[in-house]
Amino acid sequence: FHKHCTPPERSFCQHTVLLSLAIRQDCCGKAPCLLTKILAIRRTLLTKTASKILSHLCGKIEAKKRTGEIHFMNHEPKKECFKTSVGGQALMEGIMMRGPEHICCAVRKPDGTIETKIDDTPKHGIWAKIPLVRGAISMIESLITGYHYMMYSAQVSMGDEYDAEEEESAFEKWVGDHLGKKAEDIMLAAAAVIGGLFAILLFTVLPTVLVGGLKHLVPLGRWAKVVLEAVLKVAIFLTYMVGISKMKEIHRVFEYHGAEHKTIACYEAGDPLTVENVRKYTRFHPRCGTSFLILVVIVSVFLYSVLPWSSTSLRVVFKLLLLPLVMGISYELLKWCGRSDNIATRIIRQPGIWVQHLTVFEPDDSMIEVAIAAVTPVLPEDPEDGRW
Repeated sequence: FHKHCTPPERSFCQHTVLLSLAIRQDCCGKAPCLLTKILAIRRTLLTKTASKILSHLCGKIEAKKRTGEIHFMNHEPKKECFKTSVGGQALMEGIMMRGPEHICCAVRKPDGTIETKIDDTPKHGIWAKIPLVRGAISMIESLITGYHYMMYSAQVSMGDEYDAEEEESAFEKWVGDHLGKKAEDIMLAAAAVIGGLFAILLFTVLPTVLVGGLKHLVPLGRWAKVVLEAVLKVAIFLTYMVGISKMKEIHRVFEYHGAEHKTIACYEAGDPLTVENVRKYTRFHPRCGTSFLILVVIVSVFLYSVLPWSSTSLRVVFKLLLLPLVMGISYELLKWCGRSDNIATRIIRQPGIWVQHLTVFEPDDSMIEVAIAAVTPVLPEDPEDGRW
């Protein structure tokens, strides 16, 4: 109003605002009934003397808005224009983004600058196109790649406090000196696999062992065991997520997770990647690693329900043998939910959105800057090349 109105119009607007502030200040501490009466008088005066002028001012603004002389900033996020395969992973003070051709890792250094590292995206040829098989391959590769960049981000974010030689064990030093980088890569892959085995032990083996031990104390039918095992599995998974989210360092990682989601949502909506634009988008995303994990849990509950309970150890073996199939089915469901939007896909992906409340938090602007720095180098020139 101040910029596009005549002096008399501006004067009226200013006096109206001052009158409003004066009424609020004068009534501070007085009885509510007095405040109500004064506000009623103000509304009456404005209704009789000012409504036409205010309508006139609004009309002028609308006319100038239509002609393009003025415009208002839209703080509402745009709708999704397309679904991209570009995605990433939150790290220690950083984010790794993966595109069709390149992977970029951006990490905030202690001095406030952002360091980026760009690598080529691994290719798996025909294996990456075979349904069910590609899910297991994707899971294993994500574990190895994620662990590699997590270690890298930890080193960069620590800056001068990190001394590679000091942190290196005698065994690691011997491997590096005698067997070279290839052996170090093998050790890195082994560490990621060990992490995966721990997750399998915690979420797959432990519930079965607990239920198997309980049946010796309390007589349970087949379906009672199936239901109890499923409840234990979900409870262990959610308890683990809640527990790690309370850790300060992991909480910050989950805030970077939110920055990653918001940046991808902004890109999929066709908005320029700026902090202001990214900030207004939702932190929840249907094609998220958390959604994949909860799908693995749910699919395993249904698939493992047909396995025999005659022997606890035999059931554990069958579950481990079927795990690649569980990951494959979960991956295909995630792909389908990412491509389609109907009642069935919304129902399937909703548990993942719920669990993201535990693993995805609102980021600050500095985290959004890191996400933009990570995603920009991996975006394909033609968005069609990176469609989901």
